[in-house]
Amino acid sequence: MVPSSRSRFIDIRGLRYHLREWGPSGAPQLFMLHGWLDVSASFQFIVDAFKKGWHVIAPDWRGCGLSERASGTNGYRFIDFVADLDVIIEVCKTDASVYLVGHSMGANVACHYAGIRPDLVRRMVSLEGFGLLLRNGDENPAGTPARLARWLDELRAVRPFTRFATKDEVIAELHRLNPRLCEDRARYLCEHWYERSAEGSFQRLGDPTYKVREPGRYRQAELDALWAAVTAPVLHISAIHNSVHSSEAELEAAARFRARLQAFRDFREVIVGDAGHMVHHDQPEKLASFIEEFCC
Repeated sequence: MVPSSRSRFIDIRGLRYHLREWGPSGAPQLFMLHGWLDVSASFQFIVDAFKKGWHVIAPDWRGCGLSERASGTNGYRFIDFVADLDVIIEVCKTDASVYLVGHSMGANVACHYAGIRPDLVRRMVSLEGFGLLLRNGDENPAGTPARLARWLDELRAVRPFTRFATKDEVIAELHRLNPRLCEDRARYLCEHWYERSAEGSFQRLGDPTYKVREPGRYRQAELDALWAAVTAPVLHISAIHNSVHSSEAELEAAARFRARLQAFRDFREVIVGDAGHMVHHDQPEKLASFIEEFCC
């Protein structure tokens, strides 16, 4: 694929972090933040479709891709990713403020950061960034004991990811997870999302501790306050699947949640058809066009 990326490794809060970069260092900087157990290479398809010159900087989050794993099970709190991003931007940025693009978890990290450091974010693009919040809603305090018990049980039960014997098995798994994924993109992701072990099997490049759901990640009042503090214009790009709800209760929950989006001072949304949650794999050309139109 063209243009190809280059790798850089830097120390971020005691961990060896991998940054994937595209484009000349003198071009406008665009920081791209991948989602849960994804890798920075997933943005290759959007970069391929860009028409303008960008210096794209995309980290592999701690415990993902080629970045170092945190020790034990305590290094993957949501706020750890926000703190990592703060250092990454401090080390890498060349302008007074930056453009941020995030997918899913990465978009929610970007939203937090933009509320904490509003002067450092020029524009922000969220790709499917509110899907988890929209589906799960706010936690019921009465369910806290059961939720924390479930978290403790999950910590005890962490298991490695499934190993696959061949690349063809990996590609079949990628197609199972996302039936829209074309063959060329599946083969590309196989090379960057999985690694071959000494004995020849293939395993996902990620810490299985990610599978443990962090308790109490979002508190509504705090989240609303962070969104209200964001001064940058925000573009949310959502896949069509998130605009469809099957029950009256889901419609009501979605309406309540979407009312909260008014906390952003400058918010706009685009719905993309023929795409699922991995919208950057399904419709990268459309995303590239929306991102460049919004950021230029």
